[in-house]
Amino acid sequence: MPFPRASGILLHPTSLPGRYGIGDLGLEAYQFIDFLARSEQRLWQILPLGPTGYGNSPYMSFSTMAGNPLLISPDILRDNGFLSEDDLRDAPGFAPDKIDFEQVIAWKMPLLRQACENFKQKASPIQRTEFEGFCRGKATWLEDYSLFMALLEAQEGGSWVEWPEELRLRKPEALDLWRDKLADQIFFQKFLQFEFFRQWRELKTYSNAQNIRIIGDIPIYVAHNSSDVWANPEVFQLNSETGQPLEVAGVPPDYFSETGQLWGNPLYNWGYLESTNFTWWVERVREILAHVDMIRIDHFRGLEAYWSVPAGEETAINGQWVKAPGYKLFEVIRQQLGSLPIIAEDLGDIDQAVLDLRDHFGFPGMKILHFAFGSDAKNSYLPFNVDANSVIYTGTHDNNTTLGWYQQAPDYERDRLHQYLACTGPYGIVWDLIRLAMSSVANQAIIPIQDVFSLGSDARMNAPGTSENNWAWRFRAEAMTQDYSNRLKEMVYIYGRQGDKV
Repeated sequence: MPFPRASGILLHPTSLPGRYGIGDLGLEAYQFIDFLARSEQRLWQILPLGPTGYGNSPYMSFSTMAGNPLLISPDILRDNGFLSEDDLRDAPGFAPDKIDFEQVIAWKMPLLRQACENFKQKASPIQRTEFEGFCRGKATWLEDYSLFMALLEAQEGGSWVEWPEELRLRKPEALDLWRDKLADQIFFQKFLQFEFFRQWRELKTYSNAQNIRIIGDIPIYVAHNSSDVWANPEVFQLNSETGQPLEVAGVPPDYFSETGQLWGNPLYNWGYLESTNFTWWVERVREILAHVDMIRIDHFRGLEAYWSVPAGEETAINGQWVKAPGYKLFEVIRQQLGSLPIIAEDLGDIDQAVLDLRDHFGFPGMKILHFAFGSDAKNSYLPFNVDANSVIYTGTHDNNTTLGWYQQAPDYERDRLHQYLACTGPYGIVWDLIRLAMSSVANQAIIPIQDVFSLGSDARMNAPGTSENNWAWRFRAEAMTQDYSNRLKEMVYIYGRQGDKV
C-alpha cells in the first residue's frame, strides 16, 4: 500500500506521564495525541502492547494477541463506576521518571481485581452484553490465554513446561477440571482484556480523528512461556513430550559479538504452518490490524532465512541459516487480508535475498541515522543514499538517545557528522539529526520522543543484550511544550511531511 510522506513520534505507552507509576491509556495518552496533533505529526509508533513477564520487555510477551493490563487506566475505571475515588486516593508516591514494575504490579493488580468484582456486581445490561460479545469475538485466542494466565498463577509462576503432565500436554479432562477450579481467575483475565481493548479502541478512535495513524509492532518470535506456544505446540519446533524447544532463535557472530546473540525463542515449524495455509500467522496479523493502522515486523529477515541454533547451546556460534517461506506467507496474508500496511525491520545481517523479499511486496525498510557516519559515502544510511520507500529514524528504542550516542561516539564518527552537517543549528546536534531525518527523501520520518526533548543516555529505553534497567523510562507532562511543537511543525512544512487523511 502507498505510504504518504509524513513524520511521527516513537513512544511506548508505558513511558507516558501520570500519577500511577506507569503510563496508561487515560488522560495523559489523549494529551500526548493532542501534542502530536499540534505538532502536525501523523504517526505514533507504539511498539508491542502485550503483557510482559521477567525483564518487562514487550518483545517477550505472554501472548501475541493480548494487551498489557498494566496499561489500563484506573481513572477511566473510576469514571465508568468500577472504582471509586477512595480506591485511588491512597496511590503510592510513585517515581515520576522511572517505572518500578514490582511496585506498580503490587498496587495495580489488586485494584484491577476490585474493578472486576465491581463489574460483576454493577455492570449494566449493555456493558454485560458488550463483555459477552467481546469474549465470543476473541474466543479463538482469549479462551486459551485466560486459562494459561490463571494456570500460571495457580502454578506459582513456573513455566508451562514445569506444569503437571496433564496440563503441559493439554489433556481435555484436566483442562475442564481446571477451568471449573479457576473460573473466577479466568473471568478476571477476560475482564482485563475486555477493558484494555475497550480503552485502546477509544484512544485509537481519538487518534485517527486527529489524523494520526498508529504503527503497531509484531515481534517475529514468541516467548516460549506464552499461551501461544502452550496452546499451539504444533506451530513451533518443540519436543512433543517435554514441550522444550528443539531449535532456538538467535543471530550469528558478527562485528558486534564474537559469539552472536542467543535469544532462545522456539522457532516456527514452517512445514506445519504451510500445510495449514499459514492460519496462525494470518490470524495474528488480522488481530493486530484490528487495533493499529500499520505494522512494523521486527527482525523481518527471519521470514526469508533464520539462524537456527540447537537447543542447549550456550552461544549462537553453532547455528545455521535455514530458509523460511516468506514469499508464500505474505502472498497468503495478502490474499486473505488485502493490502499489507507493513514496515520491514531490515536492520542487522541483511543479504540481497532479504531485500528482494522486502521489495517484492513493496514494504518500506528502516534507515537509522546513528549508523550513517561510521564509514564513507557509500554508507546506505546516509540521507542521500536512502530510498523514498523507507522509514528513517534518528535512532530506535534499541539505540541510545541521539545525545547519548553523540557523546559516546568515537572522534572520527563525530568528525564525519560535523563535516556532513557543515554547521550546527540553533537547537544543537540532536535537532540537527532530527532535521536530517525530516529533510531526507524517506517517505516517513520517526523520531523517538527522547530526541525531541534532547535527553541523554539516562533516558534510553532499551539496551539489547542486557536484562536490567530496560523499558522503565518515563517523561513528565510538562516536557510537551509549545516550543517543541513549533519546532516539529516548522519542519513538517519546510520538508513537506503533512501526510494525508486517515
